Amino acid sequence: MRIIESSDRRAIDRLMAHDAARHPDVERRVVRIVADVRRRGDAAVREWSRRLDGLTGSMDVTRRELRQGWRATAPSVRAAIRRAIRNIECVASRQIPRPFTVRVERGVTVAQRVHPLGLVGCYVPGGRFPLVSTLLMTVVPARVAGVPEVTVVCPAITPAICCAAIEAGVTRVLRIGGAQAVAALAYGTASIARADKIVGPGSAWVAAAKALVSRDCAIDFHAGPSEIVVWSNTGTAAWIAADLIAQAEHDPDARAVCVTTRRDLARSIAAEVSRALPTASGAMPAIRRNGAIVVATSRRQAAAIVNRMAPEHVVCDNAADAAQVTSAGTVFVGDWSAQAAGDYVTGSNHVLPTGAAARFRGGLSAADFVRSFTLQTLTARGLASVGPAAIALADAEGLSAHAASIRRRLEQP
Repeated sequence: MRIIESSDRRAIDRLMAHDAARHPDVERRVVRIVADVRRRGDAAVREWSRRLDGLTGSMDVTRRELRQGWRATAPSVRAAIRRAIRNIECVASRQIPRPFTVRVERGVTVAQRVHPLGLVGCYVPGGRFPLVSTLLMTVVPARVAGVPEVTVVCPAITPAICCAAIEAGVTRVLRIGGAQAVAALAYGTASIARADKIVGPGSAWVAAAKALVSRDCAIDFHAGPSEIVVWSNTGTAAWIAADLIAQAEHDPDARAVCVTTRRDLARSIAAEVSRALPTASGAMPAIRRNGAIVVATSRRQAAAIVNRMAPEHVVCDNAADAAQVTSAGTVFVGDWSAQAAGDYVTGSNHVLPTGAAARFRGGLSAADFVRSFTLQTLTARGLASVGPAAIALADAEGLSAHAASIRRRLEQP
């Protein structure tokens, strides 16, 4: 694993600029697939799924198949799924915006109403690894928020996926994936209902499709390859190496970076990564391509590098360091806070912003599955109180009809 000095700005810029989710050739093909699904509906979804994912038979996973998958899942895995659901519910229940009513002035009242979305589409990756945990992380917060219908799309249905779907309360499971699944959820077909929102990570094809349909259907965010930044001066080299390798296992384009002020620790971590990689061959492409250890000159500089990267995951030594992290999808604090635990069972969501999107938003939460809007009530006395100020502002903007709509009421005996 290469070691980079903080003075090597070009190398650090390359680490930060990496965005494998945007390939022009992929985007061009995605445009074609999405347009085809919009034009031909179910026929196009089936054709692309057969061609790209080897789909045979029905797109729907039946309730009988789901129950068979549940029974085929090991009891220990069932128990782990239920525990993860309980913990996700615990956190998600605190994330929903609350209704309120506030008296702004005498005679002027504003209330907030909160309603769940009607139908949500959850994308569960099924490429290298069908991610049971992603099904839980997307479906459970939607259910906690009160969404009545949740459709899961996944091109690789395993017994554990079926088990998780039953335990989480999924309405419908479809064995489709890729851009065709995203298009079907975004625009609807004869057999697939249109979703109000699409959530969940996926391949470059899925990311490009979500970006394309986001003009017509809400999405969570534009997700790219997974990222981890370990910021440590006192951590255990073997554990840090294990965290870097674990995250690199997700995708050949994943980014695994360590930031430290100690050269001796940097060398120890590099040695531990080299020692462990032969037994974790899935992580090797990402470590070789996007893995690095940055040696900073000070704690302040290290914090600045971490915040500039604004990564999906940050692991740091202590609460004092965590307080300096202002841009991250999620932060793990202390030696025992293994990032992989957060992927499964801590209750915090693992669907997180990548590609520096943590500069402006956090991870998926129950709040993403509701819509909030306001109710405004003015009495005659209330309009008499605030109306002159509204008229002054409307006149200042040159919007005379706005001012007139208020003036006429105020002139009414």
